[in-house]
Amino acid sequence: MKMMIGLGNPGKQYEKTRHNVGFQVIDELAERFAAPPMQLKFNGSYTILHRPEGKVLLVKPLTYMNLSGECVRPLMDYYDIDVNDIVVMYDDLDLAPGQLRLRQKGSAGGHNGMKSLIAHIGTLTFNRVRMGIGRPTGGMKVPDYVLSTFSKEELPLIEDMVQRSADACEEWLKKPFLEVMNTFNQQKEN
Repeated sequence: MKMMIGLGNPGKQYEKTRHNVGFQVIDELAERFAAPPMQLKFNGSYTILHRPEGKVLLVKPLTYMNLSGECVRPLMDYYDIDVNDIVVMYDDLDLAPGQLRLRQKGSAGGHNGMKSLIAHIGTLTFNRVRMGIGRPTGGMKVPDYVLSTFSKEELPLIEDMVQRSADACEEWLKKPFLEVMNTFNQQKEN
């Protein structure tokens, strides 16, 4: 079984914010695959897909970003999912809006959701899709920035990035993550 995790914050007020691009990828995948309705359990919202490639768990932790690992670890344990069979989609300040970088390991890079996952999973080595949201300008503080919405100019870049992230996840069902990473990291950014 593979597990695709999108990081974000629950609640209407956070839906279209920069911090919630991970949730957007899960929503896109659920729509593409005509997923069954989400269930609530283990402090998360999730559904199980029965694909020709095998079972897939789509997950949105509902613990708020900083406690994401409190949802993911129990689900991994319950469904006996190996750390090599997870991929995490999350927002990244160090990439320009719309940029995508796939990685197999790394630090949290100051991202509290990733800090929580690393602490609960117990390793820095797991598949991830880093989704660019850019850095704040004009003296805006990072917490305010990640909870803000995208500008009209950024929206097409973000929508495209969400699609490409979902494409990468779909590709991962058929190919090793390293292959997917090499393909998607070489694609030209818009």
